[in-house]
Amino acid sequence: MGWLGRTLNSSIGKKTVMAVTGLSLGLFVAAHLAGLTSIFRGRVAFAAYADRLHDLALLLRLGEIFLLVVFLLHITVGLLLFLENRRAKPIRYAVRNSASGQTWGSQTMPYTGLCLLLFLGYHLASFSLNDYAPIDVLLRESLAQPATGTFYLIALLALGLHLSHGLWSSLQSLGLSHPKYDQFLESGGVGISVFITTLFSLIPILALFWPGFLG
Repeated sequence: MGWLGRTLNSSIGKKTVMAVTGLSLGLFVAAHLAGLTSIFRGRVAFAAYADRLHDLALLLRLGEIFLLVVFLLHITVGLLLFLENRRAKPIRYAVRNSASGQTWGSQTMPYTGLCLLLFLGYHLASFSLNDYAPIDVLLRESLAQPATGTFYLIALLALGLHLSHGLWSSLQSLGLSHPKYDQFLESGGVGISVFITTLFSLIPILALFWPGFLG
């Protein structure tokens, strides 16, 4: 059995893989958001950002392959942990009480993860794999449709819930936990998730309610 097999065969190993892959994906989300902030400076700035990405086509392809591997690992290990938790349900319920400290984020992790998987497939099909029009035109026309804009807002809410627990849980799994600063790290994870979700959500909101968006 190789290293990966031994790692995935233990609960601690799976949680470590989940933590590393989750933080990697979180860093990608933050980097993606940093680039998208150019959208708030108008169509010219956003088009310039898109052009810079096209100039880095080879590097982007390598990055996409890396992210695909990370994403598949995250999904696979997450599913394995979910099934383990389901099998342990009788024991978990026997000790569960109102002071368990569970949050909406922790209780909905599998479901927000599924929502994000569906959203990613739709997003890639709509933008990354669609080059019949400039990205600013695609973005404006797509998100200005009420059904699409609302779907994006729901998906971003799922992202916020997922991050609100995932960031803190990842740090715990990697051993970065201590009673002196646990509350700070947990609150910090929630604050970061709210900040990221709010900035992302401004994009479909502007597309829905501002006729001059990216005009």
